[in-house]
Amino acid sequence: MRIFYKIIIFFTLTFFHSNILLAELPHYLDFKYILNKSEAGSKAQKALKDELQKKIKSLNSKEKEIQAEEKKIIEQKKIISEEEYKKRITELRTKVSELRKNRNKMLEDVSKKRTKARNELLKNLNPVLKTYMVDKKIRMVIDKKDLILADENLDITNDVLNLLNKKIKSIKLN
Repeated sequence: MRIFYKIIIFFTLTFFHSNILLAELPHYLDFKYILNKSEAGSKAQKALKDELQKKIKSLNSKEKEIQAEEKKIIEQKKIISEEEYKKRITELRTKVSELRKNRNKMLEDVSKKRTKARNELLKNLNPVLKTYMVDKKIRMVIDKKDLILADENLDITNDVLNLLNKKIKSIKLN
């Protein structure tokens, strides 16, 4: 009789436990998609891209000026004294070094701004996601990149994206 009760208790617990797990399936969303496609995220990306292109264009023009100066120095090599030639070459190398430093600094600045914008967007996304989870009685949300396969009905990306777009329209980059 004891064994019979144990078996009944085991199956009852197993049945109820599996039903509880099925009722609380984790939902997922695509964070990368939200960061890239939200109004604030896409505006920030466009602004950063425009800033980067503008700065690269400026650096490229300076690089062309340096190349033209290099050609001029090479052409004048036989005309000017060796001392003057070495002096001009040293100045040219200094300009090239400064150009490289400026390029690295510019890339670092844009990278910092991109990270800041991403963090700002995530800071605004967290309360939206928490509110959504409470409203829909969701206990767990997983990033889509960590999934292998899941039911599309558990994808909450578009719902959260719409809520985020209502909350924040742009991000300050400076």
